[in-house]
Amino acid sequence: MSFKDLIKFNKGKTTFVFIGGKGGVGKTTISAATALWMAKQGKKTLVISTDPAHSLADSLEKPIGHLPTPITDNLHAVEIDPEIAMEDYQAKMKEQAALNPGMGMDMLQDQMDMASMSPGIDEAAAFDKFLQYMTTDEYDIVIFDTAPTGHTLRLLSFPEMMDSWVGKMIKVRKQIGSMAKAFKNILPFMGDEEEEDRALEDMEQTKKKIKEARAVMADSARTSFKMVVIPEEMSIYESERAMQALEKYDIHSDGVIVNQILPEETDCEFCQARRTLQQQRLKQIHEKFHDQLVAEVPLLKEEAKGVDTLENIAELLYGKLDSNST
Repeated sequence: MSFKDLIKFNKGKTTFVFIGGKGGVGKTTISAATALWMAKQGKKTLVISTDPAHSLADSLEKPIGHLPTPITDNLHAVEIDPEIAMEDYQAKMKEQAALNPGMGMDMLQDQMDMASMSPGIDEAAAFDKFLQYMTTDEYDIVIFDTAPTGHTLRLLSFPEMMDSWVGKMIKVRKQIGSMAKAFKNILPFMGDEEEEDRALEDMEQTKKKIKEARAVMADSARTSFKMVVIPEEMSIYESERAMQALEKYDIHSDGVIVNQILPEETDCEFCQARRTLQQQRLKQIHEKFHDQLVAEVPLLKEEAKGVDTLENIAELLYGKLDSNST
């Protein structure tokens, strides 16, 4: 089996690929290269950066926005902007308040203030994108260029957290609705039944999308996680722990990409010593992750950025690019 065979496609359904790993191992490079290769094969492709410290635009050498930005034929890219996500969140809160006249503005402002101060707003924004793209099947493949491991694991726990939160909100909303109906004659500010039903319907729809996204993330036929490591002990151990944590969310890592491997050297004592150590770590990687497919990417002489360089990396991983493929 080759590395490209790990990515499966189901007609009419989007395939999702998460590229994860420790900070500084080259996740963005691999994500961008994978996206370019898929687009060149005729797949409608989207690559999304969920890392607040974005570098996808630098890698592709093109400006990228909060909404899908055209890169090449069949390829769009997104860098999630937490500030714009916060503005979207506030707009949703105000809309919800309009549907719930009984909710005081003080309560609304408190919620918006808490959200804006939350250290997890970038994860919440990324999860909002999950819901958007995991339940529409708009693309053939969506590639997530994830933040460093710990950040990503928090993000992947969002379906359970949001499902619980929305469930509680629905329960409260139903209680408010019952009260509004019972006391409508003396509490006219509670709003009419049509507005109440619309508010409840919106929350029910959100809960449905969360369940759909969670099911897709746990479906190995549609979602896979590729771990990028470098041949160093800390990267190996962190990746192993991350894979174990992913299993708790029914997300299975099926491939390991070993990046930045030094070439053979004969006239550089330091380079030879580093290569010898790397070869030991490579052996350790193959043994530790023996149940997964392992691919190797050499350390390049030039910086890993720009479409041409990224396409060369893609060929190392997935084979020769075929512009005539569909």
